Amino acid sequence: MRRVALIAALAVTLLGAGLAELVVPAAASNDSAARDADAARHADRARRAIAKRRWVQAVREAEVAVADAPTDAAHRRLLGIAYLRAGRFGSAAQAFDDALSLRPDDPAAALHLALAQIATGAWERARATLAAHAEGIAASDRGLALALAGDLPGALQLLMPAVRAPEADAKTRQNLAFTLALAGQWPQARALAGYDLAPDVAEKRLASWAALAQPRAASDQVAALLGITPADDPGQPLTLALVAPVSVTPALGLMTAVTQIVPPVAPIISQIVPPPAPTLVPPEAAAAPISPVAVPRRAAPAGPRPLTPGIYYVQLGAYENAAVAHDGWRGALRRWPVLGRWRPTGIPAGGGVSLYRLSVGAIARADAILLCRGYRARGGRCFVRTAAGDRPAPWRGVRLAAR
Repeated sequence: MRRVALIAALAVTLLGAGLAELVVPAAASNDSAARDADAARHADRARRAIAKRRWVQAVREAEVAVADAPTDAAHRRLLGIAYLRAGRFGSAAQAFDDALSLRPDDPAAALHLALAQIATGAWERARATLAAHAEGIAASDRGLALALAGDLPGALQLLMPAVRAPEADAKTRQNLAFTLALAGQWPQARALAGYDLAPDVAEKRLASWAALAQPRAASDQVAALLGITPADDPGQPLTLALVAPVSVTPALGLMTAVTQIVPPVAPIISQIVPPPAPTLVPPEAAAAPISPVAVPRRAAPAGPRPLTPGIYYVQLGAYENAAVAHDGWRGALRRWPVLGRWRPTGIPAGGGVSLYRLSVGAIARADAILLCRGYRARGGRCFVRTAAGDRPAPWRGVRLAAR
């Protein structure tokens, strides 16, 4: 009876705070099948946004898909493609690396990872990635990627036999012509470029290779190759960090879970299109490669993006008192160690009810939603609310937030 009374009192407290619309059955947030279905819907929206070249929307939808299903390699790869097309190369490298951690035998993710690494100036890492996944990547694509990564001898060793193969196509020949040009063999490059192109078109192609021989930044070559614009990259949200599974010990005490119905991050697009093909060069461009030039300063991949400060909190539960909430906090950390980046906060429930509402936050609404989704995806229960006088938890030795 006391437990029922506590739950009812908490519900009254929430309703009094104007948060009734956030209350749904707690079991819904812990339904793995429902989370997977929600992730699939957002992934589909991300693919449609990519097809329409709506990069910001694609990134937003793909981030939600990963938050809902953090161990799905396909969603991680899709997020990498969205970042790559948005010109956020550091975040793309992180997403593709996470995808390969979950599914090591994914040559498409490996090829895209190498491109992102090249765009950040990490040529040695890109060459190592290509070598580790050599068997799964087509010789034409791998040869061009090696040329972009500065390994001209390796690129020529791959592309010369590939051009002689019966299945050789225009893309393979153009990639070899580009590599020959980089190697200073312009007569051979001109002859091979003219095999598939009219003389005037071939000359323009050669002129473009020469003009692109002095990029201003490491990302210029890949950006020109993919037809995208480099953008400022704040990094992948730390709430999407790939964390190894950990054993979970149930927290002691009473925990009343209330979850939020999170609205779609972006409107649904009616036309469904297939996911973008994992090709190195778009089919409409006759695979015009871009030459790399040594960059004096190597750009490091972007790290996790600090969350934006705000007035929103993720409530992790309601406990009998602050001491019991401390046990609940330890359980939450075992479930998802990423929470350790924040200092826990909380407030008494009020209304004459002896409950302690455990939370983390003081962040923007979008970040709070992603954080809650990530915790739910690992079996936790939470909901998003606005600040209600939350104060640092009265425990010693807590870690401060990584802002």
